[in-house]
Amino acid sequence: MTEPSGGSTDKPRRPVVVPAAALVALTAVGITALLGGLNERPDPPPKTLKPGQTLDQGQFDTQVVESKFVVEKAENQFAEDKRYVDVVFKVTNKTDQTVSVGSPPHDKGKGFNFGSTLLKMTPQIKTKFGPDMFVLSKGATSRQLHPGVQSMVVARYELDAAAQPPKQVSYDIGAMEHLENPLTGLSNWFLVSEPEPLTNALKDKVVAKITLPVESQGA
Repeated sequence: MTEPSGGSTDKPRRPVVVPAAALVALTAVGITALLGGLNERPDPPPKTLKPGQTLDQGQFDTQVVESKFVVEKAENQFAEDKRYVDVVFKVTNKTDQTVSVGSPPHDKGKGFNFGSTLLKMTPQIKTKFGPDMFVLSKGATSRQLHPGVQSMVVARYELDAAAQPPKQVSYDIGAMEHLENPLTGLSNWFLVSEPEPLTNALKDKVVAKITLPVESQGA
């Protein structure tokens, strides 16, 4: 049988050289596909706030001011001292209506109004009835945030008798968005949410994080 022209088929073949630029392009396309397509980009990470820095939360402009350990002395010999970790905020209600300051989330509920935007506290300070939240003005307290007025807001966590105050506390902070119900035409403020990467279930979106040292009273 006559051999095919060109010699033996066992001859080593010359390797095909792929330009480096083509490899980079293929890698980029593969990464883009994993991230969900050419038109989608991952969301930027939450902001890292510093004390006193203003955060736009949609319904509110908020500054996280400080955290401190507070001891409230007993009124008489039959009572006991009370010990708290207080986190202080300056909050401006940007709407044209007075709203309740609300309550932070805890193991008995998700919280509401401004308080609900404090999505997660680390370490979690467990209290018997959940944390207290109030507006402090000239020594008096209230539960209302008036339109356009910067208010001093205190989130107060009572410590158990045996518990020691943490050295620092951190918050994951959310934001509010104004949404309208297309069926009723009514609108309200809700926490901004986003889908979970795998399940697509909605979760509250963390827009900022902050860590504060817990200062001693009078420091």
